[in-house]
Amino acid sequence: MNSSLTIGYAAMLEQFHPTEAVALAEYAESKGFSGVMAADHFQPWVPAQGQSAFVWNVLSALGERTRGDIGPGVTAPTFRWHPAMVAQASATLAAMYPGRHWLGLGSGEALNEHITGQYWPEAPERINRMFEAIDIITKLFTNSLAGKDVRHKGEFYKMESTRLWTMPETAPEILVATAGPVTAKRAGRHADGLITVGAPLEKIGMLFERFDAGAREAGKDPDTMPKVLQLHMSWAETDEEALTNAMVEWPNGGMKFPKGDIRSPFELEQMAKLVRPEDFEGRLVISSDPDLHRAYIQKFVDLGFDRIYLHNVGRNQRQWIDVFSRSVLPALQR
Repeated sequence: MNSSLTIGYAAMLEQFHPTEAVALAEYAESKGFSGVMAADHFQPWVPAQGQSAFVWNVLSALGERTRGDIGPGVTAPTFRWHPAMVAQASATLAAMYPGRHWLGLGSGEALNEHITGQYWPEAPERINRMFEAIDIITKLFTNSLAGKDVRHKGEFYKMESTRLWTMPETAPEILVATAGPVTAKRAGRHADGLITVGAPLEKIGMLFERFDAGAREAGKDPDTMPKVLQLHMSWAETDEEALTNAMVEWPNGGMKFPKGDIRSPFELEQMAKLVRPEDFEGRLVISSDPDLHRAYIQKFVDLGFDRIYLHNVGRNQRQWIDVFSRSVLPALQR
């Protein structure tokens, strides 16, 4: 594995108590994983997952206990938060752990965002809100570094004159989560990098093309902009156990419909009863053979991802970390 590719650990705060999540991330790093993407949820997908810790507290603990990169995968700077608060949280983390923190942003899911009781808009408005929020965060980072106040009055947000008083020397990179071509192009124009999840390679190839086009329109070089992947998988000692882990712990991975409007883990639990083993095909590798997983990850490396964060859906985290650090990570080739 060479220096231009890093394979990190996805800390799933929907599944693990924060103390355990931090310990697992520390263990993964000791075995050769580089960096941590921590999930930002207010609720788990399904009740069986059982947890949902506050990501910023966990990221601070990760900053103390690990040495690699750290960031939320992903936070929505739009409904639970005013964008200025996300900017402050991110700037503080970057000031405490220089050069290590990146800010992963998404347009949000009702599961986490509806809790404040606001109107829940359709996807196009959620995306517009996210890009306005990115504008505010970027202006705060830029102006604060220059020692200037900034104000904002837009379609969705107002911010009176202010600045961030605690700043790192360099603003955190902003990575936008997207699975759609229009958002990918806007992300290329307005953000520093792209985050996506495992999908058919031709679909991701198209996302890259749109992202690169947006970046060039804004006068940026897309080759220097990080392309980040979160990849879910189910590995266990037997295929049967790997399948059970996927069905019980991560049935949302087999749901072939948009989940952004679903409000409750208990609703998803009912939908999970409809998930069949074949629904995971093409979405999640379920296997006891590390080499099958390695070959799948390698396809995404070949496509051009710079950073990949792996999530094994089972509770067997340490065992999986041990096996993958021996058999998978060293075999990946850039």
